[in-house]
Amino acid sequence: MTLISISILISCLSVMAVRGRRGPWPPGIPVARPRLSAAGGTYEGSNGRPSDVYVIQERLIAVADGGGRGRRGHTAAALALGAVVAARPQTAGTEEEDLGGCARAARDELSLAERATGLDLIVLDAGERPRLRYAHVGGGAIWYCAKGGRPRRLTTHGDGPVGTAEPEVGSVPLHQGDRIVVVTNGVVTALGAERMTALFADGRSPASCLDQLYDEMSVVEPEEDATVLVADFVTA
Repeated sequence: MTLISISILISCLSVMAVRGRRGPWPPGIPVARPRLSAAGGTYEGSNGRPSDVYVIQERLIAVADGGGRGRRGHTAAALALGAVVAARPQTAGTEEEDLGGCARAARDELSLAERATGLDLIVLDAGERPRLRYAHVGGGAIWYCAKGGRPRRLTTHGDGPVGTAEPEVGSVPLHQGDRIVVVTNGVVTALGAERMTALFADGRSPASCLDQLYDEMSVVEPEEDATVLVADFVTA
């Protein structure tokens, strides 16, 4: 009797529809969930003074480069990203300048480290016309690669401490399979733009792309931290 009851229950569950605010959802069909599917990591530099900090969420990715200043730089970078997360830029406004204000607040925290060199953040605006907003200060770079296309750099490269540098902001439309890559100055210095362009567009998954970047940086052995965040835009 127990076995029969369990069989009936399993049969009911297998055809049960998910009921949301707009009514039942057909069984077997995945719910659309636009997001950034990402992999990231920091290859610690040979100088032994780690200072990069990053955060990955489904609609927010950010990295701060403490400039190889060890504990002081790492603390400043962590405070900068704390300011970003607290501001919730993925829900606070939809304009490019809204993200610029968030970047300024984070930049001020990062400038506590005398040689902090970079801050980058990207936000996914999901909707009928998904797009990516970005803000950039100092070194490092944000790259965009349309699915099947050639990667292009969205940001310019700044040298020296972030200081009072004004954030560079912008946006790009997104489609399923598009890729965004955020790198700190250590990666730019170690691999160069030409090699990064080839690696970002070779069709690997974000995790496999990250592994390949790590393999190549292990040969170069960058002096400062080298952080890479690889994200694909997916909708299901």
